[in-house]
Amino acid sequence: MRVGDSSPLGLDFVLEVDALSELAHDDRRADALVTVTARSAGQESAQTPGAEVLIMDRSLSMYGRKLDEAKRAMCAAIDTLHDGTYLGIVAGHHEAEVIFPADGGLARVTALTREDAKLRVFGQLAEGGTAMGQWLKCARDLFASSDSPGTVRHAVLYTDGKDEHESPQELEEILTACTDRFVCDARGLGDDWHYAELLRITEALHGTAEAVLTISDLTEDFTRLMHQAQRIVVPRVYLSLRLNDRFQLASVRQTRPVEAELTPRRRDERELYVPLGAWSPQTRQYQVSLEFDPHTLTLDEKLRAARITLHAELPDGTRRPCSETAAMVVRRLATPGIGIPRSAELTRVEDERELGMAMRACADAHQGGDLPRADHELRLAIRRAEKLQDLARLRLLRAVATTGPDNVLQVRRDVSRAEIQKIGVDSTKTVAPPVDAAELPVSDAPSGPRVCPECDTPAVSPSANFCEECRYRFGDPAVDGGPVDAR
Repeated sequence: MRVGDSSPLGLDFVLEVDALSELAHDDRRADALVTVTARSAGQESAQTPGAEVLIMDRSLSMYGRKLDEAKRAMCAAIDTLHDGTYLGIVAGHHEAEVIFPADGGLARVTALTREDAKLRVFGQLAEGGTAMGQWLKCARDLFASSDSPGTVRHAVLYTDGKDEHESPQELEEILTACTDRFVCDARGLGDDWHYAELLRITEALHGTAEAVLTISDLTEDFTRLMHQAQRIVVPRVYLSLRLNDRFQLASVRQTRPVEAELTPRRRDERELYVPLGAWSPQTRQYQVSLEFDPHTLTLDEKLRAARITLHAELPDGTRRPCSETAAMVVRRLATPGIGIPRSAELTRVEDERELGMAMRACADAHQGGDLPRADHELRLAIRRAEKLQDLARLRLLRAVATTGPDNVLQVRRDVSRAEIQKIGVDSTKTVAPPVDAAELPVSDAPSGPRVCPECDTPAVSPSANFCEECRYRFGDPAVDGGPVDAR
């Protein structure tokens, strides 16, 4: 189904829903892939100027050349901003301080304020520890100080260290408070940060995470980020799901161009609004999964499981639909024992998720000193990337691989921590399927549903590759011959 809408937002949104209409007799989950494409409407948006908060790590570990290069990157970002943009700069260590503007709040970018901002950046010295949650909380307060309706709010931070001066619970609470307030991109410098912390931040705040292996590359990266941020037109978009009372939301995941968990904490309401972040002209894809008791569905009868619509924030701060409504329609088959193969695209999405899990497991095992496990996960990830024809991640994986003494691929024993961090942080990046992806054969489903050996939970579908409850991955006999816990 393909529906579209021309709106006064500066973007036209097109919504496509791909779902299997037929459900096997004993299925308990229905999946749909929702593709959202935003195109320029060919008209000027009435939005107010965007707001940008730059967050610089000035902890003691940044001392020397790293801080000098970071200052150069921050100044390049400031020079890239359009006049009239609202700007704030936060310098952080184990605390956070607004260093521009001097009186707090956000300041409009002019030739004069631009030079003042750069002088304040150059005046920073390295000291203290790292508490990224405090930096983000400070950015949230800055955005709130001049929260004009319809303003695009974007932040970017870099760090070279781990979040050691606050607990994971404290960071999680701050991310919850920042969710749907602004978008944040994050960058890891060098090799002493932790990829999982950056991914958690960017997942919650709809941004991107990158590893900057060469510190001097940060200037080019920040300049590119600022250009991308200034293409954002719509500050907030929501996926509206109105569920039939026989269905409950199991999960919502962004699957392209970056994988991210978007499932709302409250899932027992009939109508849900899932934040999708800010939008420029682009395409994103989401997987919506619904749970149900099969015995509540009438056999061989079409049933609308959900209505799916997009809502957007208008320049005046109000919210309205920006697409027509698409229906997710299902029919439970009357005959038991008849399996329904997943579509090629849903199969690809599952394989992409498996690839990401293997890459993260490889990075975690290597950082934990478990080299045999890291080798195993690397081989599994390479096999998945080859199957998907994911050339970007395949090149990345092969760059850290070598042939071991037994003529089997293994992680290079001289690999740097930075390279391993990049494996982890790039694990969520997906690519558009190859042109002939629709012609790829769909693997046959097993004869019966699998049961997780860790928690005894039945798999959600006969073709499931991992346990939705505890994240245990079912074994792939073709790779090292057994199951591996990929949590």
